[in-house]
Amino acid sequence: MPSAPHEVVIDLFQHQPALVAPLLTGLGCELPEYETITTVPGDATVLAPTEYHADAVVAFHQGGSRILAVVVEVQRRPDPDKRWSWPVYVASLRAKLRCRTLLLVLCPDARTARWAAKPIDIGYGNPSIGLCPIVLDPAGVPVVTDLRAAAALPELAVLSALAHPEHPEHRSIWLALLSALSTLGGDRAALYYDFILSTLPVAAQTEWEALMAAGLQGYEYRSDFARTYFAEGEARGEARGEAKSVLTVLDARGIAVSDEVRDHILNCGDLDQLQRWLRKALEVNRAADLLD
Repeated sequence: MPSAPHEVVIDLFQHQPALVAPLLTGLGCELPEYETITTVPGDATVLAPTEYHADAVVAFHQGGSRILAVVVEVQRRPDPDKRWSWPVYVASLRAKLRCRTLLLVLCPDARTARWAAKPIDIGYGNPSIGLCPIVLDPAGVPVVTDLRAAAALPELAVLSALAHPEHPEHRSIWLALLSALSTLGGDRAALYYDFILSTLPVAAQTEWEALMAAGLQGYEYRSDFARTYFAEGEARGEARGEAKSVLTVLDARGIAVSDEVRDHILNCGDLDQLQRWLRKALEVNRAADLLD
């Protein structure tokens, strides 16, 4: 089931399809001359009794004709099934829309991006037919600090803030975003404010809240997503701190920790379990014994 952050990122593209253009340009993709960019339905129905749904599809238009379609997929982690379904999206939508079609995959980290960027071999022949996804990870998202650029495309400013929470100019990024969102008003601005707050690292949330409070007097959460997800974010931050305490104890005792065990501990969100591990970390002689 898609997560709330996944849905909000998709909403950025569905609400503002022009967001695709600067992202592709920044990745070195040469775009054709176009007049408008619109969303189109993302259903890719094929002859088999299966219907595939792309996260978002946008189309570039020139002279009243579609000249390029972009399938946008938000991929939070590697998923082998996607390497079978992605070619279906591209081929089916190319046939449906009658224009060149490419795949843009947004990934939250470099590891997932490396996986997504691998060419997909989809046939035989000389040469073999293949699909090469265009992949965007946080490092590839433009850094938006210019107030006019942020106001022109607030959704790009949202992605910039989301991708660069520890950038040396992160405060300028946030100020540009706040300036842009102040022009939107209403529930959409509230959603974006809350979304950034709930996805920032714990250490950065206080600074963002301070800027938000200064920019919005009497601001309160307006969405169930924000109230629920930010509460979950606080719980995740507490669990993360407890997990680091477990690893600190093991390190202080000179016990080596494999990457597998480290990831298992850091990804645990159960505070009771983490506290049991913390007590056990004082006794075990091998990190693997902690998980038995």
